[in-house]
Amino acid sequence: MPHLLAPRSKWTARVATLGAAICSLVALAVEAPGVGASGASASAAPPCRTSGLDIWFNNEGGGGTAGSVFYKIEFTNLSNRTCSLRGFPAAWAANLGGKRIGSNASHEGGPPKTVKLATGASAPAQLRIVDAGNFSPSDCHPVTAAGLRVRPPGQSASRFVPFPFEACAKPGHGNLGVGPVVRE
Repeated sequence: MPHLLAPRSKWTARVATLGAAICSLVALAVEAPGVGASGASASAAPPCRTSGLDIWFNNEGGGGTAGSVFYKIEFTNLSNRTCSLRGFPAAWAANLGGKRIGSNASHEGGPPKTVKLATGASAPAQLRIVDAGNFSPSDCHPVTAAGLRVRPPGQSASRFVPFPFEACAKPGHGNLGVGPVVRE
């Protein structure tokens, strides 16, 4: 009958190797639940595609100050997988046909962090609309926009988000600002 146990030194080496492998797996499992929106592991989730996101306008609690009103552009993950957003969305005023009016929103706020979105989860980016009446008509060329075109960070496709407001149509003179996508 063959001997089932290896000599003591080989057995000890195998147990040590197996133990190290188990410890590594346990360490990974312990870190996974605690991964935050800005943790290094959050970047492991693939970028959210425009086609998998519902992009909508949240005007609840839109506060105003010094001729500006603040709103939120919400990004809701409707895909069947966790994804991530990092950076500033592109946003610009648009007419009913989705055609650009004026300039892109300027970037405002702190440095972007990676936000991991599970299926059904949402994350906002702050939108600031400066009252077009604060500018001279010759500088702004105010018109009523039907809404915004919004492109998620890192994507090339955009979506139309309805929300009528007064926009500056003159290129190079925008009245919009947008912050990075954040975790709430």
